[in-house]
Amino acid sequence: MELEDRIVSQFHSSMDINAHTIEHYTPMIAHAGELLLHCLVNENKILCVGNGGSAALAQHFSALLLNRYRHERPGLPAIALSADSATLTAISEDSSFSDIYSKQIRALGQPGDVLLVISTHGRANNLVQAIQAAHDREMMVIALTGYDGGNTTALLRPDEIEICVPADDDVLIHDAHLLVLHCLCDLIDYQLFGA
Repeated sequence: MELEDRIVSQFHSSMDINAHTIEHYTPMIAHAGELLLHCLVNENKILCVGNGGSAALAQHFSALLLNRYRHERPGLPAIALSADSATLTAISEDSSFSDIYSKQIRALGQPGDVLLVISTHGRANNLVQAIQAAHDREMMVIALTGYDGGNTTALLRPDEIEICVPADDDVLIHDAHLLVLHCLCDLIDYQLFGA
């Protein structure tokens, strides 16, 4: 019974965090969906960054846009900047790990593109530099964070979006981030292709 209790506890904790997130952030998630739609309709792209589990979420989101979410549709331009191991290791070796995303953003980012930052705590130097590089390239930023948002919160401009999951547990934050990313995919598909 102890194992089953742990399973039930995990599910309840995740449901509680998701309920709090949706109570506080539904309008911001909708606004993020509109911002992403505007980016795509104007033939711009979405650059996605994160570290560790957040990098995996960035890749998952990018794959859903490039391939499909629930239904077949044309691919949408999204790039997970964590996916190219040769580029990441080259920049890390020749420059520093803090530059792995900012160098790519300065090379690939264009005005009108959107940077999607995913971070449980918002404190990683490479993500801070990514946001600064995005601003240099006249890109908008959407940040999915947790805890208190860390350095990310202070870097965002007033017209940018932060969805800060009200939790201090990385696993629960990742759960909520995944659901938010799926909501964004759904909103994009709905706005572009209908129900």
